[in-house]
Amino acid sequence: MKTVSIRDAKNRLTELAREVEDGETIIVTRNGRPAPDLVPHKKRGGVDLEAGQAWLKARGIDKPFPFVADDFDEPLPEDFLLRPLPDRPN
Repeated sequence: MKTVSIRDAKNRLTELAREVEDGETIIVTRNGRPAPDLVPHKKRGGVDLEAGQAWLKARGIDKPFPFVADDFDEPLPEDFLLRPLPDRPN
């Protein structure tokens, strides 16, 4: 890893950008302390729905959510969190 001052980075930005494009990480310092890092760009990943479907299919899972209640997304009653929990047998 290379370290450069913010003033030096400002004057050599194009050169430093080329180094970062080649995989180098550069620490930019302000008053001798690390501030930003210049790092190679990473393509953001996301959810791969096709891979998820293939994973489920390979395991014989047709419906990952076999039942969802009709009122699943309805608001809860106002006193829902104020009611005591039911007694459970030990």
